[in-house]
Amino acid sequence: MKHQKGWMAMIKNQLSLYVFVSVLFVVGVIFGALMVNALTLEQQQELARDIDQYVQLMNAGIGTGDAASFWERFIFHSKWLIILWLLGITVVGIPGVLALNFLKGALVGFSVGTLINQYAWKGVLFSLVSIAPQNILAVPAMIIASAAAISFSMFVIKNRLLQQKGDLAPQLGSFTSTAMLMLIIFAGAALFEAYLSPSLISWVSPLLLPADPHYDAKMFDFPAG
Repeated sequence: MKHQKGWMAMIKNQLSLYVFVSVLFVVGVIFGALMVNALTLEQQQELARDIDQYVQLMNAGIGTGDAASFWERFIFHSKWLIILWLLGITVVGIPGVLALNFLKGALVGFSVGTLINQYAWKGVLFSLVSIAPQNILAVPAMIIASAAAISFSMFVIKNRLLQQKGDLAPQLGSFTSTAMLMLIIFAGAALFEAYLSPSLISWVSPLLLPADPHYDAKMFDFPAG
């Protein structure tokens, strides 16, 4: 009960940070979606070929989830979390934390924008099964970890660098425990990405392929040079 009250107090104290980081992430999403229109025609065609090949492979049952895929995605998410933790304890890393959240939003927005640009309304459906499942967990975890990192940095600046008061150890322990909890959530996101998303993509991919019996041959018949 005591720990529960502690978590509720922490969330209440950091609510403004959650809102600020969330808005920054949304701005990144919008920026990333708009970046799709800034691509040249050649770049858009290259992305379209890559997406079509991926859809073709998933439709054939290649690339389904396995343990290697889980660990690959878990390590990827863990790297983001470690960077956030390191930026938090270095105090001067607040701009870096904000930049990472904007970058994450831009990556999500660019991915969704590319799919919609390629498949129109079907791209929305493809985004829901390929991008949304893991990010339902990964994005809130990143926002919470980022808010904790900023909060710890601000505590150090205010109570250690400026006023030389306050005990640093409890704050560092709280920040680290929050990061470890987010690591568990990132593991859940990796599970979604490795096992759930491939199954959903395989289910949706036939809707994205043109009804052409010679499509398989065309997919890998690129012009030379």
